[in-house]
Amino acid sequence: MKFNDVMHIAFYTDKMDEMMAFYTQKLGGKVQVLTRYKVYASRDDRPAMQKIALEDPQRIFNVYIELAPNQFIELFPRMEGQLDRDDTPWNGRLGYSHFALTVDDIFATREEMIAAGITPDTEISKGPSETYQFWVSDPDGNKFEVMQFTEKSYQVNGHIDE
Repeated sequence: MKFNDVMHIAFYTDKMDEMMAFYTQKLGGKVQVLTRYKVYASRDDRPAMQKIALEDPQRIFNVYIELAPNQFIELFPRMEGQLDRDDTPWNGRLGYSHFALTVDDIFATREEMIAAGITPDTEISKGPSETYQFWVSDPDGNKFEVMQFTEKSYQVNGHIDE
């Protein structure tokens, strides 16, 4: 089995406009796909989606925002019955932790983010893997790392502690 890359990561959000603005206007991504429920109007095999399509055909089903060639953030609007985010602190629960974006110049990227109105969560540091990093949160509080490989980066050269 061979994978080419990670194509997308998806989030449900109750802040669709803020999330789209963050990933496009602030991070420079591009909305590549915006699908409305009307595509499910004739889909008898998806009755819940078909019901929404008939009641509110222009309602957004999902959005794909391209951040790098063929790599996307997918956003879904909050679904009825979904629970609110709980008060569990980040890394205090199992499951999703973060995603990472690589850049060629982490120092310039951090300054560009600040100029775009993003307040990074951390300063730039070099992790134990010899890779530069800093952390950011989107409007829903989803964490991500911005990283720059170095000539010693474990992710590039490999490293297994025995």
